[in-house]
Amino acid sequence: MRSRKVFAIIVAGGSGSRMNSDEPKQFISLLDKPVIVHTLDAFHKADDQIKLIVVFPEAHMEYGMQLLQKHGYDDKSVQFVAGGKTRFHSVKNGLSIVPEDAVVLVHDAVRCMLTQELVLRCITNAENNQSAIPVVMSRDSIRQITETGSRNLMRNEIRIVQTPQAFDAGLLKKAFLLEYQDSFTDEASVVQHLGHEIALIEGEEANIKITFPMDLILAEKLLLQRIN
Repeated sequence: MRSRKVFAIIVAGGSGSRMNSDEPKQFISLLDKPVIVHTLDAFHKADDQIKLIVVFPEAHMEYGMQLLQKHGYDDKSVQFVAGGKTRFHSVKNGLSIVPEDAVVLVHDAVRCMLTQELVLRCITNAENNQSAIPVVMSRDSIRQITETGSRNLMRNEIRIVQTPQAFDAGLLKKAFLLEYQDSFTDEASVVQHLGHEIALIEGEEANIKITFPMDLILAEKLLLQRIN
């Protein structure tokens, strides 16, 4: 039994533009389930006591709620919150219903390949270190675009950041009182701007973000491997 409640804010604000789809990518079917349902299933299987919060854009709220209800996630098992104009504002809206004495995870709805082990690892590390940011090493050479061209970055010093990003809720709520900046690309960047060092943990190579059609093909193959 955990001494602190755990909340998971699932940010579902994506569009289908890069998927060449009129349907938002979180609603696209993957092995007969919408992508977002696979995501919610992973959290529920990891710990059915996790309080799930789904943040939908207002334009997709009614459709999203109806779709999740068809797959067993109604307003008794999920709290639905309207998103804001940016990811920062959407997460802030979700945080408004999270108590300060909890652990909170923030996750991209379209990262549907996370495992229960990763969810639990994030929670445990956030309980011990106030934050837990899953990262993986870059497989490729990295170049940074500059005003005069580009420069090579040391690959062994680069980490690719994933979600769920887990935090002491009080810390994250305090960080989100900051004024929004364009540099706030994820929750870790907000917390670090507050002056709090973040703790990196090992992520998962399979924890991909469904963005392009190829990602959907890869996710389907990975899911079939897990089922079989």
